[in-house]
Amino acid sequence: MTPPSDFLNVAAIQMVSTSIPDDNLVRAEKLIARAAKGGAELVVLPESFALMCGEDTRVIAEKEEQSSVIQHFLAEQALRHKLWLVGGTVARINPIMHGLKLFDETSEPACSPKAYAAVHTFNPNGVLAGRYDKVHLFDAGVDDGVGQYCESNTIAAGKHLGVVDTPWGRLGVGVCYDLRFPEYFRLLQQAGVDFIAVPSAFTYQTGLAHWSVLLRARAIENQCAVIAANQGGQHSANRKTFGHSCVIDAWGAVQTMQQDLGEGVVHARIDMQAQKALRLKMPVLEHRRLKEN
Repeated sequence: MTPPSDFLNVAAIQMVSTSIPDDNLVRAEKLIARAAKGGAELVVLPESFALMCGEDTRVIAEKEEQSSVIQHFLAEQALRHKLWLVGGTVARINPIMHGLKLFDETSEPACSPKAYAAVHTFNPNGVLAGRYDKVHLFDAGVDDGVGQYCESNTIAAGKHLGVVDTPWGRLGVGVCYDLRFPEYFRLLQQAGVDFIAVPSAFTYQTGLAHWSVLLRARAIENQCAVIAANQGGQHSANRKTFGHSCVIDAWGAVQTMQQDLGEGVVHARIDMQAQKALRLKMPVLEHRRLKEN
């Protein structure tokens, strides 16, 4: 096997997913092919790429548990295009049972109506390389058509850190609302991640105020590149997302960003050696004095 280059070619896919999974998968397939044609070696899909504003979450999870349609789609796409694919979020009934555990808490009871918002990462052989269940759930009021969001009504919080080993280094995974919790990203950094994927469905209002600054802050404070794939557009009469999918380097510079709403693909090249050099030149992570016990 040829050793990987010091450069990693990545793509963040922006979608305007609907309540019709089949249509969303057709659109995702075309966008993944477009990313692959542009030379991407690692592709990130947005949160809820296969379904937005649709059926009850538990029903969706039960269907996926029976058929694995979305997981099979992701595996097939990764294999077909010979790339690493970070697959947004998929509703799953059962939680992760292994990995780097964040805290001890009893799992949701078997009869729970809740599901887990799982990110699946597949390698170029179409094999599942890692899974992350969203930890921080969006229970917040937003001045938009929805008004009050309460993910915890239907989603159970994950309990493990999202890390995946790749030929270029360790990939960290966070989802959307996780961005507001720097301690999660610091734990990723302490786990040795070299770049981070952030599938998201940021609302238009919160994204307008905070999307870019949160992404840049997480990149800067952890000296780590961030690949952020966001939903971007009008999904229903009440639901609108911000878009602006992008790639941020370890210095906090925006390498590429989609400026308009609607689906699209943004490409960037992450210089892994330059990132290592930055960490050596300005070793802020070694200079921390106020460390947790």
